[in-house]
Order: sequence, then structure tokens, then C-alpha cells
Amino acid sequence: MYIVIEGQDGTGKSTQAELLKKYFEEKGKTVVMLEEPDGDLPQAHDLHDMILTRGYNLEPITNVLLFTAARVELWKKVAEPVLRAGGVVISARNYWSTLAYQGYGEGVSRNKIIRITKELLPEKYFNPDFGFILTVSDKERMKRQQNRGKATETFEKKADDFQQKVNSAYPKIAKEFSLQLVDASGTIEQIFEIIKKSINNA
Repeated sequence: MYIVIEGQDGTGKSTQAELLKKYFEEKGKTVVMLEEPDGDLPQAHDLHDMILTRGYNLEPITNVLLFTAARVELWKKVAEPVLRAGGVVISARNYWSTLAYQGYGEGVSRNKIIRITKELLPEKYFNPDFGFILTVSDKERMKRQQNRGKATETFEKKADDFQQKVNSAYPKIAKEFSLQLVDASGTIEQIFEIIKKSINNA
């Protein structure tokens, strides 16, 4: 089973992915959790670091290529072996993040992002068994960012107009790819119950 939990920074993707990982492990499943684009894979982490923390101010298309390269490494070396063995892969983010951030946010062609990704990753990557997008209002997003303190990564530091473009992109992506939108303004437990119920009722 391959499950993706998406959303903008601060929506609680990693928290929900961790809860889901624990839930499946308690059922006796072999589970791996990915946090795209780095995970625990050194080469993917280095690519993530190059884009997000070194202040290089890379071209948008360069970001697309580096993010995609990191995904290839994670998918081939971590996700595929687990799926072949009948396990569960839970990913906080996939290429939908690139559509939101580099596409809607930075202006790279949507078709170009999809074409590049499809040339390098298999069909299963594009068709998770379950896909969720966590959403909050711009007001709630800004409040959470303030509570988290000073932004440390490239895209978190960008101006509010960029953040608003990304935030408004996710409902469009959900509609285009038939993903479930989840209101992430509730408690952690409430959000997890929605996700868990959707999976169990499928």
C-alpha cells in the first residue's frame, strides 16, 4: 500500500504520517515513512539541502530537476523494495508539492513538471492507493508559521504572495487528481480519524 499525505508547510503532514505509520505497525505491517524530498537517504538529503538550506537561489527549473532526482533515489532505494515485499509506504509529500511550489508558485509549466517526473518515475509513484491533501486558511497558515519561529528553508522565507499561490494551488491539485481534501484546522486526533476512516472504508 502506498499512501501520500500532502499540503503546505505547517499543515501537519509529518505528524499525520507518523501516526499512520504507528497505526499500521500495530497491525503487524512492515512500514516505511518517507519525507520527500530527503527521507533518511544521504544522497537525497544532500539534494534537499542544496535546494532548501544553502541559499543558492536556484532557478525554478533547477529546483524541479533536483527534487525529481531526490525522488528517484528515494523511490528506487527505499519505497520499491518495501512495496515489492508487501509492506506499506507512507510519504509526506510527492511530486504534487512540485506542482504547487514550482508550478503555481514559481511559474514552471505544469506539463513540463509532469513530463519530467513521468520520464523518471514509474506508474505506481503517480497512483498511490490513497492521497490526502491537508489544508488550512492563509490566516491559520501564517499563525502557525509565527508559532514555529524563524523560517529556515528557502520556500518558507518567500513572501506572502508566493505562500498564497501555493496554498490556493492545493485544492486545484486535489480536484485534478481526485485527492481527498482534509481540513487541517482541527486537532491532530480529529484529522487522523478522518484519514484513518477513509482508508478503512475504502
